[in-house]
Amino acid sequence: MSRIEDIAVELPDVTDTVEFGRRLGEVLRAGDLVLLSGPLGAGKTATVRGIAAGMGVAGQVNSPTFVIARVHRPAPGGRGVPLVHVDAYRLNGLDELDDLDLDTDLTDAAVVVEWGEGVAERLSEDHLIVRLDRRQDDVRVARFEPHGESWESRLRASFDV
Repeated sequence: MSRIEDIAVELPDVTDTVEFGRRLGEVLRAGDLVLLSGPLGAGKTATVRGIAAGMGVAGQVNSPTFVIARVHRPAPGGRGVPLVHVDAYRLNGLDELDDLDLDTDLTDAAVVVEWGEGVAERLSEDHLIVRLDRRQDDVRVARFEPHGESWESRLRASFDV
């Protein structure tokens, strides 16, 4: 059996990227921290759109680049867990991240941070890094880096690996 870290999920187009996010969103729960890492155009925001669909939250998901963070409340019939979507690209260090009070949000929401690697890991020892890359042929590739005990089993169940 392969380790979850050794699995590469190919995402040939944006619908595959959104579907990947949806499957991830289905296993997220309050207290989860997910960091999306990758260059511009790797599919971070498309992944969050899918995560929101999988969680059943309300509102259109757009990159929160200029507002830094958006809270998406559970939609009627959703799973009841809010999604906090953060774009750390414009943050100038740990102090600005602390100003967002994301550690408070982690008690009753799932927090997904684009561009958060190297900054937001300290919010929780139990977190998931999703590394997204864009190949020369325009196919995106996702890889998991779980930190914490529950990620392996949850990801295996959702991604059939």
